Amino acid sequence: MDLHAFPTLAVILVIATVAGLIAIKLRQPLIVAFILVGVAVGPVGLSWVSTADTLELLAELGLSILLFLVGLRLDLHMIRSTGPVAVATGLGQVVVTATLGYLTALALGMGTVTALYVAVALTFSSTIIIVKLLSDKRELDQLHGRIVLGLLIVQDMVVVLVMIALTAFGRDRAGGVGSGIAAVIGRGAVLLIVLWLLMRFVLPWLMPQIARSQELLVLFGVSYAVSVAAGSEWLGFNAEVGAFLAGVSLASTPFRDALGARLVSLRDFLLLFFFITLGAGLEFTDAAEQLVEAAVLSAFVLLVKPLIIVAIMAAMRYPVRVGFLVAVPAAQISEFSLILAALGSSLGHITNATVSLITVVGLITITASTYMTTYDHQIFERVQRWLSVLERRHSGRAQQAEPGDDVDVILFGLGRFGSHLAELLGNAGHRVLGIDFDPHGIASHHDRGVTATFGSAEDIGLLEALPLDRAKYVVSAIPTLRTNLALLQGLRHHGFAGTVALTAHTRHDAEQLRAAGVDIVLEPFSSAARTTSDTLHQLLADDEGGPR
Repeated sequence: MDLHAFPTLAVILVIATVAGLIAIKLRQPLIVAFILVGVAVGPVGLSWVSTADTLELLAELGLSILLFLVGLRLDLHMIRSTGPVAVATGLGQVVVTATLGYLTALALGMGTVTALYVAVALTFSSTIIIVKLLSDKRELDQLHGRIVLGLLIVQDMVVVLVMIALTAFGRDRAGGVGSGIAAVIGRGAVLLIVLWLLMRFVLPWLMPQIARSQELLVLFGVSYAVSVAAGSEWLGFNAEVGAFLAGVSLASTPFRDALGARLVSLRDFLLLFFFITLGAGLEFTDAAEQLVEAAVLSAFVLLVKPLIIVAIMAAMRYPVRVGFLVAVPAAQISEFSLILAALGSSLGHITNATVSLITVVGLITITASTYMTTYDHQIFERVQRWLSVLERRHSGRAQQAEPGDDVDVILFGLGRFGSHLAELLGNAGHRVLGIDFDPHGIASHHDRGVTATFGSAEDIGLLEALPLDRAKYVVSAIPTLRTNLALLQGLRHHGFAGTVALTAHTRHDAEQLRAAGVDIVLEPFSSAARTTSDTLHQLLADDEGGPR
């Protein structure tokens, strides 16, 4: 059936809607439903969609908008707070996973070149899928979300370099690799210089003119993202790289929030076509003969790859819980892995059977990791006792108060609410010891003269090192119910005799904390709503009683 026919597109959208409705009823991720729709309407199923269809253009547009929005969110704060751990974890994971994956592939009887391609394909994770999952869960701005985003950026840079090197090697094996890479570096410099000139001289003048019309702002955002993506592709890079850089070039402007908010719905709609084309592009040639290999490699990606990330982050003194939440979304292979396999096939380095094997592993791991990411907190509660062997118990004691220091309040969580509490209590003359597992938050509070230490509220071992016998209050500014309940249990285990004040995000959480016997329940969101309501009520009353 011809995809250009309007009824075909309509039927595909209807099928996707029905599949999405079923997924919601079953409380399953929409991504998996859309990929399966792609398999159903692709060459394996009804053959309505082929890899050369117009849907690919819509999918490319969706990818460009998504990465443009990711670039919009990239700011210096995120780079400062997660740059070192993202680079170390990203590069460390790539090296270790590729090495172990290569040995695993050799053990399965693959040749040297084939094993190398398979190993490299296993190292990368899908930026598009992970960002969508974490965005839906509203976890991109949390510590593990920022680290995941930085890790994915590192991976994308590595995969681009790998594809550039392979392309240069494939075009001229006789010694033209160096000149090919030099040409790519030159074209990359041209792209960056053009974007810098736009940021320096054009965008500061142009954006205020465009922002006078919200409709024109949206049109500009789409056209700018697609244009830079097209220019990037013309220069020999991946289009998504250009779209990402286009977003970065606007990230420092005051219009990024309005632009990002208006493009979210368009992004979600266009990403539907990406997942459908991803499913439609899956091939299962020789898959039946490779079930054992696919099972072994999928288990490697789903189990070993996350453990590598957790171990690296634990070595950097991050709590195992944070490392686990970073590792689970990465337990998959990327669409770039499929592109890399196709590139290797076109260069004659690997066979179609290897491409098929990587495709099957991609389908299994993308589907499984989507479920794992959706329920990562519940999974962690079940495996926490086994992962605790990786916990660096002394990590939270490096900067703690000296034994002779007196502490009035031990405050867990130095986010927006916690930072204000620490500042107000400190200004009032109270001695506060702040605890958080965000290294950037710890450093910023030390710069302001606030005693702060690195640690997690769920780490019972950390409580042993805290001056609980001298503190009058333990306060948690973390609005997560299970974290607060774990902290309460730990304090009772250590016999804390002071007052415990915990924060609730919702009324239901507040009731749960009161039922658990918490001394004080803080409800900053409800309190802010009541204060705002009282203020508005007073203003309205004054307005009604005043002169007309």
